[in-house]
Amino acid sequence: MMTIQQQLETVLGDLQKAKPLSSKHLLVIGVSTSEVAGKQIGTNSSKDVAAALYAALFSYQQKTGVALAFQCCEHLNRALVMERDEAEARGYEEVAVIPVRKAGGAMATYAFTQFRDPVIVEQIRADAGIDIGDTFIGMHLKRVAVPVRSSISAIGDAHVTMAYSRPKLIGGVRANYERTEEHESFRC
Repeated sequence: MMTIQQQLETVLGDLQKAKPLSSKHLLVIGVSTSEVAGKQIGTNSSKDVAAALYAALFSYQQKTGVALAFQCCEHLNRALVMERDEAEARGYEEVAVIPVRKAGGAMATYAFTQFRDPVIVEQIRADAGIDIGDTFIGMHLKRVAVPVRSSISAIGDAHVTMAYSRPKLIGGVRANYERTEEHESFRC
């Protein structure tokens, strides 16, 4: 039987196959540690669950260079924990709050304690996201979100969904979305 850390590693591998993420990308993560442990969201926050999941996410970040943003719970209006340099580079405004288990959630609180220079921001536009336990990360994804199916559907007892974003397709039936010979004929 896989551990929750191994399950998350599998999910991250599936996401990476669907959308290779790198240092130019931002990944939003929403986690209910209660749901992972088989309890109702917000009722049994677990530092141990958060630590196991963070280990997998930190390892993924080290391999890919992707920036991480951890969504807090609704008591902090789903604000996000990020590294200060990433938030500043992306133009995100810091807000004055520090997450705790009962107002922010165990995962965001754990990330806050592990980051080198953490800040909280109210909103982001992430390139991809993983939602563990139906925490509703969609508000933090760029448009257009493309769902990604993983080879596993749960981490612990928590339902898992994920998505990456792609540019909007505009222009209608006459528009092209790939280069054609016509484009080459216009080259000088």
